[in-house]
Amino acid sequence: MTQSNHRNFSVKKYLKYFWIAVSGKETEFTTGSIRKAIFMLSIPMILEMLMESIFALVDIAYVSRVSVNAVATIGLTESVITLVYALAIGLSMAATAVVARRIGEKDVDGAKIAAVQAIGLGVLVSLVLGVVGILYAKEILALMGGEPDLIAEGYGYTKLLIGGNITIMLLFLINAIFRGAGNASMAMWTLVLSNGLNIILDPIFIFGWGPIPEYGVMGAAIATNIGRGTAVLFQLGILFFGWGKIKLVLQDLVLNVKVMVNLIRVSLGGIAQFLIGTSSWVFLMRIMSEFGSEVLAGYTIAIRVMMFTLMPSWGMSNAAATLVGQNLGAKQPDRAEISVWKTGKYNAYFMGAVSLIYLIFAKSIISWFNATPSVVENGALCLQVIALGYVFYAYGMVVSQAFNGAGDTKTPTKINLISFWLFQLPLAYVAALVLGWGAKGVFIAITLAEVLLAIMAMVWFKKGNWKQVQV
Repeated sequence: MTQSNHRNFSVKKYLKYFWIAVSGKETEFTTGSIRKAIFMLSIPMILEMLMESIFALVDIAYVSRVSVNAVATIGLTESVITLVYALAIGLSMAATAVVARRIGEKDVDGAKIAAVQAIGLGVLVSLVLGVVGILYAKEILALMGGEPDLIAEGYGYTKLLIGGNITIMLLFLINAIFRGAGNASMAMWTLVLSNGLNIILDPIFIFGWGPIPEYGVMGAAIATNIGRGTAVLFQLGILFFGWGKIKLVLQDLVLNVKVMVNLIRVSLGGIAQFLIGTSSWVFLMRIMSEFGSEVLAGYTIAIRVMMFTLMPSWGMSNAAATLVGQNLGAKQPDRAEISVWKTGKYNAYFMGAVSLIYLIFAKSIISWFNATPSVVENGALCLQVIALGYVFYAYGMVVSQAFNGAGDTKTPTKINLISFWLFQLPLAYVAALVLGWGAKGVFIAITLAEVLLAIMAMVWFKKGNWKQVQV
């Protein structure tokens, strides 16, 4: 076979795999090629992550045409809704770990029990938060520092978004159940539906259309809730009437205290990981604000650019979590470990390529968003310095998620605590403000913290204690 024919064969093979991956025709990942398993799981998860990032961009794009207060309202509300995300992500990590383990054990009934308890727990938590959001929306915005005119204009958005947080919670949780079962394509198509509806409905409810009045910023919350709510109904339809590995019937909807307590135990580490990470970013933003709005703008743009390119990495990391859970359940810890190192290697190839692009074209990339010289200079510096640690970051993300997939959420929580709170924040403060390195000190601290995180994660992973965790 000539090199050209071989290349054509490879392209055709991977196009075929791509179609199988997005159509969800394959969910068995405890046998066969590990490379193929990584590809099959990563593709829909990468697309799912990209959908989630588009969701945030569309809301801001439309709302920015309403008023400055409208944009600020979204910013303040998102800060509060971080708590919902923390709970949803923590419960999702637990759901993926437990469901993947049961599926690997060929215990579909056990996976169904875990799925029902996860959904029940999510509903309970979101109802409590929803009541608080509906009753105290104005007070929440005031607590976050909102001016009276902002509160008057935006509290409807806050009330609807926090009040309807059950759509966020269930969207996260049921997609986590799908991923744990190996049905990653279902999670992807759910977000395609949710985001597609949001893109269509946003301008209709924000600016008004026909019989629908102009709701302003509150219209964004209406569109978001309808989009997410419809996607949740679609998810429930798949669970009860669909073609997934986990198919529920009404008799399955019973409380199992033991399984629910286990889910809470595993989820606490996931919640802590998210809160440690987000709180450290808040403190970094506070340090950056010392250097003026143009430096802060450059940093903000750089972080947004990086978050978008990190989505494929998150997809591969989530794939590693599912592979670990399923293979541990199938009593194949060595296959689980090999899967993680291979996923880390592929992620490092991708992140290495992205880092080269950032190192060479950083100024051009930042200037697409803002041409102010100081903004471009600081944004480009941020991209270039953080890109130096990207290959380490690739392994750090994959190995951290591998721990979570095994149900060992405590280890990455400890690693995050050491890397971010005990190392990154003090170093950023000293380098930027005490030593006078300015914004560059913060960028260096971020990079070194990610390197430290990756090294600690890999050392702890090699010890193999995660293989003994029971969920």
